[in-house]
Amino acid sequence: MSAAQTAVELAALRNANIARGVLTAHPITIARAEGALVWDVEGKEYLDFVAGIGVLNVGHNHPRVVAAVEKQLKSVTHMAFQVAAYRPYLDLAEKLNRLVGKGEAYKSIFLTSGAEAVENAVKIARAYTNRSAVIAFRGGFHGRTMLGISLTGMSQPYKQNFGPFASEIFHTAFPDSYRDMTTERALEALDEVFATEIAPDRVAAIIIEPVQGDGGFLPAPAPFLKALREIAKRHGIVLIADEIQTGFGRTGKLFGFEHSGIQPDLVTVAKSLAGGFPLSGVIGRAEIMDAPLPGGLGGTYGGNAIGCAAALAVLEAFEQDKLLDRAERLGQRLEAGLRELARRHAIIGDVRGLGFMQAIELVKDRKTKTPDPDRAQRVIDQARQCGLLVIKCGVHRNVIRFLAPLVVSDENLDKALVIIDAALSAESAKAVA
Repeated sequence: MSAAQTAVELAALRNANIARGVLTAHPITIARAEGALVWDVEGKEYLDFVAGIGVLNVGHNHPRVVAAVEKQLKSVTHMAFQVAAYRPYLDLAEKLNRLVGKGEAYKSIFLTSGAEAVENAVKIARAYTNRSAVIAFRGGFHGRTMLGISLTGMSQPYKQNFGPFASEIFHTAFPDSYRDMTTERALEALDEVFATEIAPDRVAAIIIEPVQGDGGFLPAPAPFLKALREIAKRHGIVLIADEIQTGFGRTGKLFGFEHSGIQPDLVTVAKSLAGGFPLSGVIGRAEIMDAPLPGGLGGTYGGNAIGCAAALAVLEAFEQDKLLDRAERLGQRLEAGLRELARRHAIIGDVRGLGFMQAIELVKDRKTKTPDPDRAQRVIDQARQCGLLVIKCGVHRNVIRFLAPLVVSDENLDKALVIIDAALSAESAKAVA
């Protein structure tokens, strides 16, 4: 059987056996991966600028991660921390508490998915404050569980007809300078929520992504995060930084909140925490983390020993391989390249991001700023045909995001920009025609 036949048969196998609700962005099947490259079953090579949706900041099959996992496989694969402790869980908690707490007393719990981390952060905040309400932001994304989609500030595709949703969730505006939502206006909108929907003394938590991920790669301005920190402190509200996509070097610092100089009460982590292994966590101030009674937190697979070993290797890679310095430099190179593309292509309405977390928003017209999701999809499809994998985001799905591993070479980053340029040129020509 030829490779081409295998690819076709695998596509048919997928359509026959996988629920249609599980969207696959690219109609290919991957057979092998290394660093920032992947190969499909036909042997075609792709630059992977999706990286498992921001999961592989250290790249596919990082040698440190592979070695740590192989070693752990020979000792303990699974124990369940609720049954008995094991060193990788303890060591990882100690290291993350130090990195996030910066000298303050912090504690951690580990789980499996980002959505679980968010759910548990809300549970912890409610237990600590004895309040129920949570403030989230329009355009935010916090997972696909029922509480996760209740917190998520987008209607499609996540909410569909899945309601009724969790109660006591209130959404407010997120700053977006491109669409004239300033920090001042966003803070006024929050005041309006407090005045008309929920009093601040009934709010358990405010949850925010330092850069909205699926909502369109919108960075929260430092003054906005500082204002939220002050508001939360004044009213006894727990401030949760959702670092699931921004965490572990994506923005040029280990965590996105560090750019603003604030200190969150709780931090949710997942995605690139464990270099491709399913692991998430909540890291927070010790007195807040200790609010739930024994037995209130946990999960059978939460903090799996292999995942924790992989996460320790990821942190070692950041320390030993100077990945934060590389992320900052790559971010500057990528942003400069995208801004040059915007200068040449009028269909790019905005270039934005933080560090190596960059995106372009495609519009029909720069004056009206009308979102153009169809064109964004065509650019993505054309890029794939030329050997580059990217995906879209944004409330209107008209934003193309770039999530390349931090180990991508300068040469391959430049090659990706050339491919995107060609795809945009084809669409720009259609717009002129």
